[in-house]
Amino acid sequence: MVSDSNTTADGKRSEVTNGSAKDLEQMKTYAGEGKAPSGFGARHVQTLLLFFALTVAYALRVNLSVAIVAMVDRKAANKDYEEFDWDEETKSVILSSFFWGYVVTQIPAGQLAQRYGPKILLLFSIGVCSLLAVLTPFCAHAGGAKAVIGLRIVQGLSQGFIFPSTHTMLSRWAPASERGRLGTLSYAGAQFGTVIMLAVSGVLASSSMGWPSIFYISGAVGMLWSVAWFFYGSNSPADYRGIAPEEREFIESSFGPQDHSRRIVTPWVAILTSAPMIALTVAHCCHNWGFWTLLTEMPTFMKEVLEMDIKKNALLSSLPYLVMWMLSFVFSPLSDFLINRQYLSRVASRKLFNTIGLWVPMVALLGLAFVPKGSSDLAIVLLTLAVGINSATYLGFQVNHIDLAPNHAGTMMGITNCAANIMSIIAPLIVGQVISDAVSSVWTRLHSRTINSYTVPDRLFPFQTDPIQWRRVFYIAAGVYFFGNLTFIIFGKADIQPWNESESPIPRTVSNANGMPFRAPILIGIGIMFD
Repeated sequence: MVSDSNTTADGKRSEVTNGSAKDLEQMKTYAGEGKAPSGFGARHVQTLLLFFALTVAYALRVNLSVAIVAMVDRKAANKDYEEFDWDEETKSVILSSFFWGYVVTQIPAGQLAQRYGPKILLLFSIGVCSLLAVLTPFCAHAGGAKAVIGLRIVQGLSQGFIFPSTHTMLSRWAPASERGRLGTLSYAGAQFGTVIMLAVSGVLASSSMGWPSIFYISGAVGMLWSVAWFFYGSNSPADYRGIAPEEREFIESSFGPQDHSRRIVTPWVAILTSAPMIALTVAHCCHNWGFWTLLTEMPTFMKEVLEMDIKKNALLSSLPYLVMWMLSFVFSPLSDFLINRQYLSRVASRKLFNTIGLWVPMVALLGLAFVPKGSSDLAIVLLTLAVGINSATYLGFQVNHIDLAPNHAGTMMGITNCAANIMSIIAPLIVGQVISDAVSSVWTRLHSRTINSYTVPDRLFPFQTDPIQWRRVFYIAAGVYFFGNLTFIIFGKADIQPWNESESPIPRTVSNANGMPFRAPILIGIGIMFD
């Protein structure tokens, strides 16, 4: 294999394998080496709209989790509103029904976003989901649990378009030099929406408007976003009338010539058999396993093991996601800085931040497994660390789809998100089987520890409150995190794959944006390890 060395205009070194001088010039242009236009541009407008899209989407996703408490127990909120006689099994089915629909539309969504553009799909997704949210109180009153389950399935089907469409948007709007920053900013809306919804839902349920207001307000906000998106959202820089010519050139030069009007044939076999794609899928699945294990089990752990009351529990349960949202704004500029200043290659940066996002939480979970009962402050710190540091994965596997194949980023996100959300469904179920008192805990939840008006003592149900039993849960999550990131380190890539486009003018080898000049001796070891 022949290697040609070249020196750029500013004295930087780059290497191109089997590349001509013409290839080098194309690569420098596609890597986004042009100077970014100053000020707030069209790409920032699209990013801000995507941020609020994810905010609304997650608010609509988690609103029922809080509202259902007041819906089944009017004493918990405003007593003037309807109460439903739903047992724990029915509540579990209602809460999980969203994901039954959610996993179904992931892969088709990527194909549709690629063919028809992400704008119309995001408009449809948020618009339909918002309308159904407004109709939730009526459906609950008229059709009971079955109607709510059906409504949540349709909401899941509609929200299945969001992540693939968002990735397709970023593949067209986020230049290579700003990909980490704009991608993280967009997806940070998910945590922001979760935190806001958890914070205000309890207040709304206790207000004069009662629990229905949770659905009315979150649905109304979603409709307002849909109106803003209709007027200001755009499939690509070429379709946005208000974009400055220099900004359009800056964005489009980062990706090379793209024609979104032509149909691109999806290379299914190449995608599904690609080692970097498989590594990306494994990392996504392992992340979701740990993330959703903590999301679903943390309130129970805090109540049963840390013995916290429900109000304090709710507040502290939202704290890790607030930290996660805040840290995302620390990691994203740091990643772009390391790549743009060429201290680290793009692939080294992806693997470094993925390691931070998975292996630091792994260590926190192992520490949490040995926290003695009564050490609630230490447990909360470790839980916050385990969830908060997860935001580093936004700069790891989360944007890696665009690195590998911008033309197929939406479809690839649909594939990995579908697989990952199957993990989200089964992980809590596995946890229930791992804890040795699974049968007793189900009995406890269904019968409120009361048999024929006799309250069963806690000593007969020791397992949920025993830290030793929870240790197994944390061991499994830590092991899954370790395996997922190790796979990504070994097989992950960050250069454009040959199946991105059959006749791509971009050489497959590492460009200046992916190369690693030896400018920072302290980071050489990291670069060698992750390259």
